[in-house]
Amino acid sequence: MTTCVRPMRASDLDAVVAIERATFPTPWTRGIFIGELLQGESRRWTVVTSPTGILGYSGSMQAGDESHVMNLAVRADARGSGLGAAMLADLMSDAARRGVARMTLEVRPSNASAIALYEAAGFHAAGERPGYYSDTGEPALIMWTDELDSKGMRERIRELSERGLRSISKRAGSAVSPAGGPRRALVLAIESSCDETAASVVRGGHEVLSSVVASQVDFHSRFGGVVPEIASRKHTEAIVGVVDQALTDAGVGLGDLDAIGVTYGPGLVGALVVGVAYAKGLALATGLPLVGVNHLEGHLFANNLADPTVEPPLVALIVSGGHTSLVHVPAWGIYHTLGSTLDDAAGEAFDKVAKLLGLGYPGGPAISSLAKMGDPAAIAFPRAMINSGDYDFSLSGLKTAVLTYVDRERKAGREIHAPDLAASFQAAVIDVQVFKAVRAAEEFGVTMFCLAGGVAANPALRDALRVALAAHGVRLSVPPFELCTDNAAMIAAAANFRFLRGERLGLDAEAVPDLSLS
Repeated sequence: MTTCVRPMRASDLDAVVAIERATFPTPWTRGIFIGELLQGESRRWTVVTSPTGILGYSGSMQAGDESHVMNLAVRADARGSGLGAAMLADLMSDAARRGVARMTLEVRPSNASAIALYEAAGFHAAGERPGYYSDTGEPALIMWTDELDSKGMRERIRELSERGLRSISKRAGSAVSPAGGPRRALVLAIESSCDETAASVVRGGHEVLSSVVASQVDFHSRFGGVVPEIASRKHTEAIVGVVDQALTDAGVGLGDLDAIGVTYGPGLVGALVVGVAYAKGLALATGLPLVGVNHLEGHLFANNLADPTVEPPLVALIVSGGHTSLVHVPAWGIYHTLGSTLDDAAGEAFDKVAKLLGLGYPGGPAISSLAKMGDPAAIAFPRAMINSGDYDFSLSGLKTAVLTYVDRERKAGREIHAPDLAASFQAAVIDVQVFKAVRAAEEFGVTMFCLAGGVAANPALRDALRVALAAHGVRLSVPPFELCTDNAAMIAAAANFRFLRGERLGLDAEAVPDLSLS
């Protein structure tokens, strides 16, 4: 069985409080620990687990660009095993990932072993706090690190971590992994940004153990589009069962998880609130870290989830019912939106044209299927903004052009050939997107291009992009169909990335319907 450093959970507190009481003359209470676990991303609390239970725990608090080591304790029978070094290295690594400049702590001057550990980690004495320890009246020795991001400190942290983990491994006779395990964290994710209630359990950002989606298409189709009030109500009805099914299908319980991920924007505010509230409730009840994910970032990570070789730098085209954007991704977590639609999104335009033709909802699959039987050059619809010199899109004019064409033909008594209209409309949308996609890939010198979002399931768009990009030596990545439409597996993949970076969503966080990717 593996010994590992992982985030502290509420279920750990019996063991944590027992170690606390056996270690310190004035121990913290359970209530203090619970309060700390509720503080959100400003705190870092971890435990070291083993086949014999919890061996130790540690915690830190971030304030601005500084971090304070609040507590670090090791079970009596595990002292001298390198545990303290491993936990301290974890706190320091987490602080460095957050962009913290320096760390500080207080220690009893009489605690020679602790001082030796801190000095080895790069802390140095900077003064005293008189009478700090109330049980003895002893002062506290104040210690600080140098810049955490300096080459010397990074090397110290690495050596400290390796030394500590080697020592624990030797003592435990088993493998050791750092917090959550590198890319092996077990994440439950919840997605409810629009009209699909989804939950998924993913291990390490790539291994999908379950993916459950409850679609509301049947409820919205009679209205020709998503009705926000209906979406919210259906999310409320479905979310408990969907999450339970995801856990059951994955063969895990809440106690097996390392984190909970949730979409907190962008999307329909009422729909988002349902998922965020439920995820916050789970995090509060279990003590698990809560990680917020931008829905659009989830769509980008769908490519990496399906193919781990997909890595930045890259350019991505995100096309869905609510979004049409070109994004430059120099690294995961860094997103520069080059251009977006100024009016209708691509998926929205497909839905409106499908409604005009009486094809029902959702319109994307219907238009795509009908277009296969038509001539894309039959009707000369406009290619709006294709020569605008920027990366923005506009589809309202094209939609109006389709409406005008239909009205004109009907008034003239001519029969409309729906396959030709569908094919011509689709070609007008695709031509502009492909033109700007190729231009962006060339400008930023990337060799990887990602297509993401529900409209990424459109075969004609896929084929046109693949051919055009290949001519410029750029590889196209497109997720499988089930990862193009809204799902929670992609949210779990993005949450894994954010979780390993130490990012947390506070329990006071709200849904952000207009959340920006940039």
